[in-house]
Amino acid sequence: MEEPLIPVVLMSHTAHIRSHRKPRRTATTTIAMRAGVAGGVLSMAAAGAAATANAAEPVTQTLELPTLTGDLADQLAQSADATQLAAANYELDAQRDAAAAAAAKEAKKDLAEAKKKAEAKKKAEEARRAAAEEAASRSAERTTLSASASTSTDVAAPASGSVGTVIAFLQAQVGDAYVMGATGPNAWDCSSLVQAAFKQVGVDLPRVSQDQSMAGTDIPLSDIQVGDILYWGGKGSAYHVGVYIGNGQYLDAANPSKGVVIQDLSGYPASGAVRVL
Repeated sequence: MEEPLIPVVLMSHTAHIRSHRKPRRTATTTIAMRAGVAGGVLSMAAAGAAATANAAEPVTQTLELPTLTGDLADQLAQSADATQLAAANYELDAQRDAAAAAAAKEAKKDLAEAKKKAEAKKKAEEARRAAAEEAASRSAERTTLSASASTSTDVAAPASGSVGTVIAFLQAQVGDAYVMGATGPNAWDCSSLVQAAFKQVGVDLPRVSQDQSMAGTDIPLSDIQVGDILYWGGKGSAYHVGVYIGNGQYLDAANPSKGVVIQDLSGYPASGAVRVL
């Protein structure tokens, strides 16, 4: 059998001296110490909890709002209604102003268009009257020239008028020579003579017979008047031109043997006629 272990108590080398021994704690002392410690701990816990509670609780201030009376509520409602009505009236006025401005702009535009049309109509009427007066004047001139031609083969030049100026120029060239390609002043071919005569009144005619037959307005030979241009050959391909002076006669630069002369249409009928005056 194993021998039981015997505990060995080690003691201090001063333990045998009574003054060096530690005092023994009694039960009462132990309980008092424990109570003191517990009380301190509880006091500290209570103080911490109170501090925590005081820190967490917010500081608030209660404001007392005024109580709306019935009269004040009515006043506020009326003010809101008045504001809304004013806004509606403002919007309506703005719409009316915009509509009025648009209408005024449109009316101004219409007035301008009406004035423009009236001016155009007035100018057209004035042009029509001027053309009618000019046509009447030319007709009178042609009648006078026709009457003069019936009594003489030499056409007397009228005092004024475009047609009279053309006929007077042509009459002044009677007796000049005919030279192909010549343009005056003492020798002509048929188309250069006609071109020069109408240039006296500001009418610019083409140089050659073919183009002169395309100028102005076509006139039936039964309706020709003094100052109309006569052409021989096809329109656009004419080979000869002259000017009608009335009484069935015309004036032209005929050929090298005749020169510039007055002739009867019956002896050499024209193919067509155009009017440029």
